[in-house]
Amino acid sequence: MEKKNNWKAWLYLAPALVLLAVFTFYPFFKTIGISFLENYDPLAAASGASFKIGIGNFRDVISYSKFKEIMFNTILIVVITVPASTLLALLIAVALNSIKPLQKIFQTIFFLPYVTNSIAIGMVFSIMFQVVGVGDIIQTAGIINKFLGFFGIGAINWIGIGASKAAKMTVLCIYIIWNALPFKILILVGALQSVNKQYYDAAKIDCASRFRVFTKITVPLISPMIAYVLITGFIGAFKEYTSVIGIFGEKLDIYGMNTVVGFIYNALANTNYGRASAGALILFVIILIITALNLYVSKKKVHY
Repeated sequence: MEKKNNWKAWLYLAPALVLLAVFTFYPFFKTIGISFLENYDPLAAASGASFKIGIGNFRDVISYSKFKEIMFNTILIVVITVPASTLLALLIAVALNSIKPLQKIFQTIFFLPYVTNSIAIGMVFSIMFQVVGVGDIIQTAGIINKFLGFFGIGAINWIGIGASKAAKMTVLCIYIIWNALPFKILILVGALQSVNKQYYDAAKIDCASRFRVFTKITVPLISPMIAYVLITGFIGAFKEYTSVIGIFGEKLDIYGMNTVVGFIYNALANTNYGRASAGALILFVIILIITALNLYVSKKKVHY
């Protein structure tokens, strides 16, 4: 009877499978193929032209003069923002789960950045950190510099031309962490609300401290969701691009803040499809390795 009804399951899955095949699997394998075709031109390919097969596109990506810079920027974003945003989201989620008055209102407030346009938020951040002027002659300063001025700290060139790498990366990481919090908080609050309250009642009887309850009960019991948040966070951070555009604009190379995804978009804009495909494949392999490592660690550390 079950075998006779299998066709119904396949029928229900058919729309999703067709969409995945057309918009995910075909572009993925097409990208792999193009990455090994040197001097690829889609118009010439449509007319039946053939291209040399090789690893020239990968050599072009690796030998790109700013390849080390864009890779360093991408890795730095990942290393800083993923652990920081996950830890902050966990602490905020625990706090939200502990309070009863106005809990829903606070959850809504924290979730608002998730439904707001990233480019628009990035522009607001760039205005907050901007400085117009040179040296001691500051015409206008953003709200952040005005706040620092109350403590006797002079205006800092955060994101303008000539700003230090540390200053620009600080602004970018603050924005990415802030923008990543809502989704992680939502997931972790849901996980916390599913924890059996009997564990906390037993901890009260044993007079366990809050820190011990947090480390020995809360974190282990929601560790599957923490692992999920970390894995998706790493994937999203490696693909970061919209946030950088929102703060620094499209000329990322001028600011020295381009990322791997930015490099891919630049190659596409210059109709260098082979180089763009090779860059995308390199990024895919990096994300695949990091995800595999995360899954390996999760099997040993996560409590299911």
